[in-house]
Amino acid sequence: MTFRIPLQVRSYELDALGHVNHAVYHQYGEVARVAGFQAAGCDWDGLVTRKLSPVLLSTTVNFRRELRANEHIEASCEAKFGSGKSFHLDTVITKADGTISADITCVLGLMDLEARKLVADPRSALEAVGFDAEALAPGA
Repeated sequence: MTFRIPLQVRSYELDALGHVNHAVYHQYGEVARVAGFQAAGCDWDGLVTRKLSPVLLSTTVNFRRELRANEHIEASCEAKFGSGKSFHLDTVITKADGTISADITCVLGLMDLEARKLVADPRSALEAVGFDAEALAPGA
């Protein structure tokens, strides 16, 4: 089963139209990514020791259905690694009734903070600090 974290829409996240402000969806995605990394066993202190940090390279939100105050939602996190320096951490925001409110596609890299360059094999570098990529695999 895909990693999911429950969230609740807070009143201060609403815009003048009474639904969630567009920028808040990015925050929901960030909550899911951080929680997903933790659930997959990533040792943040291990990354810091190795002077590595995930960096967001791009993010796209497709808005499908509005969210309103006090709605209960879930934000998923799925990791997709290829052979390059970047990888995807994608999120689907789902309403309590199963309706998809938004999907977020993110491209990330793992930065070597001393060299100021992306690591050639981010999956291996993350796995070296305990990250289990399969825990966030699609359909996991």
